[in-house]
Amino acid sequence: MIRQENVDILADHSLLLAIPAFLPAVALVGLVLFIAMRDRRAEKRENEDARAQSAPTDGTEENP
Repeated sequence: MIRQENVDILADHSLLLAIPAFLPAVALVGLVLFIAMRDRRAEKRENEDARAQSAPTDGTEENP
């Protein structure tokens, strides 16, 4: 690029033009993280429920 006298470059809009390309990628990463965290919480709850159901509650079971 040849620099000319008395020409001032006020702004470079390349970053502004790149935002539409990166915005869907960032949104997709956020969605994947949200779903992964939700699934981990649900799995943790299921495991806790299974442990609570399998544990004896009143202690009246007979031991063979």
